[in-house]
Amino acid sequence: MLHVETRHAIDPETAKGFDTAALRRHFHMPDLFRAGEIRLCYTHYDRMIVGGAVPGGATLTLDHVAECGTPTILERREMAIVNIGGSGKVSARDDFAMEHGDVLSLGMGSGPVSFSGEGRFYILSCPAHRTCPTRLIRPDAARKVELGAQETANRRTILQFVHPEVMESCQLVAGYTKLAEGSVWNTMPAHTHDRRMEAYLYFDLAEDARVFHLMGRPDETRHVVMANEEAVVSPPWSIHSGCGTGAYTFVWAMAGDNVDYTDMDMAAMEDLR
Repeated sequence: MLHVETRHAIDPETAKGFDTAALRRHFHMPDLFRAGEIRLCYTHYDRMIVGGAVPGGATLTLDHVAECGTPTILERREMAIVNIGGSGKVSARDDFAMEHGDVLSLGMGSGPVSFSGEGRFYILSCPAHRTCPTRLIRPDAARKVELGAQETANRRTILQFVHPEVMESCQLVAGYTKLAEGSVWNTMPAHTHDRRMEAYLYFDLAEDARVFHLMGRPDETRHVVMANEEAVVSPPWSIHSGCGTGAYTFVWAMAGDNVDYTDMDMAAMEDLR
């Protein structure tokens, strides 16, 4: 079963007036992973699609998505798939066995995509204008960046998968960040990047734990409370930082004008409000 919803872009002045319910309605994606379903959110932020597929003992096929306006979803798009569950298989011309933490990058024109096994597959897709190679990337092949410290509660490992130094793409950049035990803060000091949007998925989070995801302009911040396997979209004008009640992992993904991971505008701590 395929379920698709559309999220329209929100400007920062409008977002200033949102209450909690409105913030969650426009930015929060709480229900992407349902057994036996493919659930997608088509956003108007760089036309990024964020979604989940949970085969649940069957085979699910992602093909025609009316919102894309093409016969098959990857006709003019590329895709990254992150397995946050158990052993599974993704088929797109070839078959790819995926374990927990593996990332599959599919180039434009890869055709229908099928999911099977015990995986819980996080789906990211954005428009493309050229075909890049398809590649299955396991965590030991990702580029790893160690940041933070235990004394500031932000020791973390950034794993870059779909990234210029690891895997060529047209405009999609994706990876995930693992917080060390005892660390809870990510991406502080905060930053924005006006040339591309970003989406976060929080996972490997304890059932009773929560992450307070910070968003908004640096001088007009808001927060969205996140549970395990929930996603949130971050507009180009917004910071995207978070603090949890325990350690967690989050997938980050970006699409826009460039694929330079370090292209960001830092927000000074004293400017945060």
